[in-house]
Amino acid sequence: MRRPISLSIAVTVALMGFAARAQSPALPTPKVEEVMVKVALLTLNDANLTGNYDVLHAKMARPFRDRYSSDTLKQAFRTFAGHHIDAIAGMSIVATEDPAINDNGVLLLRGYFDTTPSRLSYELDYAVSEGEWKLVTIDVKVRSVQTEASATDLIARAAADVAGGSAKK
Repeated sequence: MRRPISLSIAVTVALMGFAARAQSPALPTPKVEEVMVKVALLTLNDANLTGNYDVLHAKMARPFRDRYSSDTLKQAFRTFAGHHIDAIAGMSIVATEDPAINDNGVLLLRGYFDTTPSRLSYELDYAVSEGEWKLVTIDVKVRSVQTEASATDLIARAAADVAGGSAKK
């Protein structure tokens, strides 16, 4: 019997209101949303496969980069390393929510890729940094489409709650 795969990766930064004070760009069009999602996830995939998190780190918002190193990202994603998610490159996203900007000025992108036998779902948060939307949170889950996700389904979880972490680990 095959075991369901459920991988959860979360990298989060406390925004401390920096995004709320920035002028937020307009919500992305559906095509731009798809590009943003794929760039983020394929960059994560490349980092996981190569062990080099410098590019992913460079694409994060400046407050994240100033506080955390690419080695911090590497440690946060160590249990996800080696897992391929590049199959999504030719697939369309399935948004579970319309793009929205929360009260802190953070752009929220939620959805999944209709992959089988497991579904890749994502929650990506972006804040305005250096005049453009940049990542502040990456949460990716790969779960069997036949099972409901719960804490007991998790095979691997890597989390870096940067709100509670220390700088430049």
